[in-house]
Amino acid sequence: MDYLDEVRDPLIGQLRDRPLSVIRVLRGQPPFMQKNVPRYTPSWISTVTLWAEASRREVSYALCNDRRTLLWFGNQRAVEYHPTLVTAERRDRPTHLVLDLDPPAPDTFPLVVGAAQLVRQVLAEAGLSGVVKTSGAKGVHVFVPVDPESPIEDVAAATRALAARAERLDSALATTAFIREDRGGRVFVDSTRSGGATVVSAYSPRLRPGVPVSFPVPWEELDRVTPADFTLRTVPRLLAGRDPWTERMPESQRLPADLVAEGHTIPIARVQAMHEGKRRARARRAAEPD
Repeated sequence: MDYLDEVRDPLIGQLRDRPLSVIRVLRGQPPFMQKNVPRYTPSWISTVTLWAEASRREVSYALCNDRRTLLWFGNQRAVEYHPTLVTAERRDRPTHLVLDLDPPAPDTFPLVVGAAQLVRQVLAEAGLSGVVKTSGAKGVHVFVPVDPESPIEDVAAATRALAARAERLDSALATTAFIREDRGGRVFVDSTRSGGATVVSAYSPRLRPGVPVSFPVPWEELDRVTPADFTLRTVPRLLAGRDPWTERMPESQRLPADLVAEGHTIPIARVQAMHEGKRRARARRAAEPD
């Protein structure tokens, strides 16, 4: 609670007007992600109702727009804060393109740094720029602010194209393989954080030993840090009243037409993985003796 109150201004700046999911930890229960606000939610908490395709129902999300709401969530034992990439007012227009870089093992952060530099290179070659933060877990997130008129489908396509281009730069280091067993010890460049997806907020704690925090890092310092450097005990001192994530964020950028066009030719990773999983299951069944 002390941490949430101390970093409230930069944290609320990232959560404001975005449908929010949180991970809560209740005594005697496993941690769980809460999207739909509970019935006992105070009437003064702003909410927005969205259709959830996965559960085929309407979900009432909270909007964490002020200190009172943030501290209410803290008192509900909400540890992690995962806003959407869209705002409540413009649900069909993502504000950012995100690439999530996931290492093959917990102790391989230097590999993630190398993959992040591949992403930075392909962004520069496309005339784009982004910022990077630790995920608070094992990897990093690269954020690119996009033109507010870019449709969800085009932002998702551009994300897939950037991931594919990073993989082509060094396929021994980076992979876009969604199926874990196909990654072969490489860093997974995840292009599926698009549309209504959520990404853990900058400055959000994570439910990990030591309570690490997702924290912005300058590109030139990425190879000199580890995710464990940023915790709810170290971050308030590092911030010192500033908001480096917002300070370093570039202006919104128009997505290059060739990048979007390339992305529309690349299958959606989750869908492709689902079909491949079914194909492999059929092949295994066919190979089994009668």
